[in-house]
Order: sequence, then structure tokens, then C-alpha cells
Amino acid sequence: MKLLKASCALAALVAAVPALAQTPGRDELADLVRLQAAEIQSLRARIDRLEEAQQIASAPQEPVAPPVVVATQEAPAEPPAPHRTQPYAPQLAPPGPADRDIARVLEANAAGVKTEWGAGLPVFHSADGAFTFKPRGRILTDVSSTFGSAYDGRNLTTTGMRALRMGIEGGVGTHFFYQFETDFSENEVDVVTAFIGWRNRISPGIEYDVRAGHLFNDRGFEGSTGSDSTPFLERATVATAIIPQRGFYGIGAMPRLFWRTGHASLTVTGDRVDGTQTVSDGRTVLGRVHWNPLKGDRAILHLGAWGFDEALAAGADTLTRGTVIGGRFNGALRVSTGVITGGTGTTGYGAEVGGYVGPIWLMAEAGERHARLDAGRPDLLTRAWSVAGGWFVTGDLPPYNPRLGAFGQPHVLRPVFDGGSGAIELTTRYESLEFDGLATGGRGWAATIGANWYLNSFVRIQLNAIHWHTDNPAGPYTGSDDGQTVSTRVAVTF
Repeated sequence: MKLLKASCALAALVAAVPALAQTPGRDELADLVRLQAAEIQSLRARIDRLEEAQQIASAPQEPVAPPVVVATQEAPAEPPAPHRTQPYAPQLAPPGPADRDIARVLEANAAGVKTEWGAGLPVFHSADGAFTFKPRGRILTDVSSTFGSAYDGRNLTTTGMRALRMGIEGGVGTHFFYQFETDFSENEVDVVTAFIGWRNRISPGIEYDVRAGHLFNDRGFEGSTGSDSTPFLERATVATAIIPQRGFYGIGAMPRLFWRTGHASLTVTGDRVDGTQTVSDGRTVLGRVHWNPLKGDRAILHLGAWGFDEALAAGADTLTRGTVIGGRFNGALRVSTGVITGGTGTTGYGAEVGGYVGPIWLMAEAGERHARLDAGRPDLLTRAWSVAGGWFVTGDLPPYNPRLGAFGQPHVLRPVFDGGSGAIELTTRYESLEFDGLATGGRGWAATIGANWYLNSFVRIQLNAIHWHTDNPAGPYTGSDDGQTVSTRVAVTF
């Protein structure tokens, strides 16, 4: 640093040589000397401030309050319980003066902004821990190929973006939090998660939060698991068919209660985000509870139940459904209801049971949905069930989130980017779907085997091989039909 100071002084002296060569007068020479002395003093002061900033940045930092990481909608990674703290990595040293303005470096350091690098993106914390901010994103890229169908129109090879999201999340203080995400997967801007929330502790071991905005359903095990966390490329038929007509989202409020072995939620919403304000929204009331009667470090038993009731808005009486059975990106491969109009509402309910022991997990779900029709016609009845399981051959634990009773992002023991093998999971699932009550209702089933390679906690590669069967009385692909679909995905979640 002394050499740097001497260099600065020498540079100032050299800069003065041309002026001296012009043989200025005594007054001009005095002014020039004072000017050069002031410049040298200013350079020395700036260098001293830079040294001080580097010393502060390299010193160990005190533990700070944890970031407010809001529950992922479609990816329910929960924040730590309020009033808990944990240390984070020290702040990095700022860049040199050649890269950034010194004044800005000093201003940021004086503000005490902390940066923690987590799942691929930074989390910013104010000095007092009161403010947090984090960008978030999701990129799910799929390739699917279907063959073996008796209909050439079903034997397709397609590509698609299951999700292409960008968003933000953060909080103010211990209690207030927010999240906003948009999706571009269909080459259109679609608002998905968008809410504000408040959380607090009632007593030791009992907490709550209340969220308001555009909310993701808390409905069943896979129905509450984010698209970036499901162990298969697509959710099972219970999640895709036993669902309100408005879909996975709605604008409203959701209070949730958490205790050490489970949680309960109640959701009241209208329609999802749209531009229709000329008629009243539909109304959906949905509740879910899950319980872990056995809960240990390497084993958990999961029990759950849920239900919803939906009143359709005026003019939204079409109940026609075509539910995926062999993957998302084959529009011809569906179990369909046929054309159904005159709907007035839906009611659905389901149950879930499963858990894990060490690296092996198992989950079974079943549900039923009654779609009410006008003019005295019988309900359209939908029945679905599934049994799924997986084994982490590398010994990693399943990414079960006991706070929400759903899957989240895994904790990979040996990430590939640190020289390890990553986490390797083998999966299998059988699912069934049946539409009953009308002559046009179809039925089908699918058996899937798969493999997931988690390079680290937020990057993975998935492969699913599906044998499927459909029997649709109506539509372009009627009668009994069988075939196979092979799908793969590359996924990155921030």
C-alpha cells in the first residue's frame, strides 16, 4: 500500500511537469503547487478509506437474523419459524477501485447490506435483519415421445417448457412477507403466485400465518407439491382430476396453523387472475389437514385429508375435462369426459397416507369429485387413486417437508459441483382415473417407472417411462387404446 501511495504522488508530480515547463509566474506557481497538494491529499484519503473498507469486509461477521424465505407456491419451501436465528457466511470483500466507484463501495458497506448465496441466487439482508429480498426462478424443460397407440395422431414427439418462471420474495421484520411470480411457459405472461402474508407464534410449538392474494391450492400430497419438486414429471391423477374447476389457483385468503407434528389450512377464494369483472366470481372453500403421528430423524408417518366445495360463476357452466394420463405434452393423450355444459358447482375430497424410512418413501392417495349439473341430471362423478414410491440409492433422505406435508427440494449429501455423485432416486407409480355418471365419461390408468438425478439441491435430470391405457366413449380417439410414453426433463429451481 505504501508503494501505491508513492505511485500516486509520483503520478501527480509527473502531471505537473508540463505546467512547470511553461515557466509560470510566482503566483501561478503557488496556485499550481496548492492544487497538486490538494489532489495528492484527496488521493491519500480515498486510499485510506478503501483500506478501511477492505478490513471491515474481511473481518468475521456477527450472526444475523435468517432470511424471510416465503413458502413456495408450487414449491413449498417453508421459512424457518419466527424468532429463530442462524449464522451466515461473511460478507465478501468489495471490488477494487478500477472496477467500481470507491464512494459507492463505501456507501454499501456503511449500510451493512449482507448477501447470502443459497440455491443459485443471492438473498439480500439489511444490516438490522429487518428487510430481506430474493429473486427466484424456475426452468423446467421437457421432451416427450409417445408410441404404440392404435391412433397415429397420438404417436407424437413434442417439446415444452413445463415451467419458465421469474419472481421475487422477501419480508419486512419478523412477521410480514410477500411473494410474486410470473410464468412464460406458454409464450404468454401468466401471473401465478402473488400474495402478501403475516406470520406469528401463538405459543411454543404453535405458529400461524395468513396469506392474501393469488394463492396455490393446499390440496392433497402431490396437489400441494410444487411442479419443480414432484418425483415424477407430472402429478398423479388425484392431483390433476380431483380439483376445483377454476384450477390450481384462486384469489382470496388462506390462514394456516402449524404445530410440531402437522398443519391445517383453510382457503376461501374467488376465480384465478383474469380480466372479467362483469359477473360475480365463483366461490371455492378448501381445507386440508396433515399429521405426522410418527416423526423421527430418519422416519416419518404421514396422514392427511382434504376437501373443497365450489360454486361456479354465472356463465362458467362448462365442465368438460381432458385429464393427462401419459404425460403433459401430448394433447391427444387424455382421459376425457366428453362435452359437458350446465354445471353449477363441484365438491371434492380425498385422503393420503405414506411416509419414509431412511432413503425409501411410499405415498398413496385417493379422491372423489362430484360435479353438479342442472335440469335434474345426475352428477358427473370422478374417481382417482395412486400409489407411488421411491428409493434414493445414494442414501439421501426423501425431500419430505413435515411442516407442509409435501415434497420440497432435496438436501443432496454429495453435490456433483463439489466433486460428488449427486443424489440418484429410482421411482415407480400406478395411477387410475374414471369418469362416471354420464355415457360420455372415459377411464384410464398408467404405470410409470422413473429415475431422478439431483446434481445438487436445485438442479436435476428426470426420466419417466409410462405404459398407459385409455377407454374414451367420445372424442376423436374412442375405444380401448394402449401405448407407451418416454419423457425426460432438465430442471433448475432458484
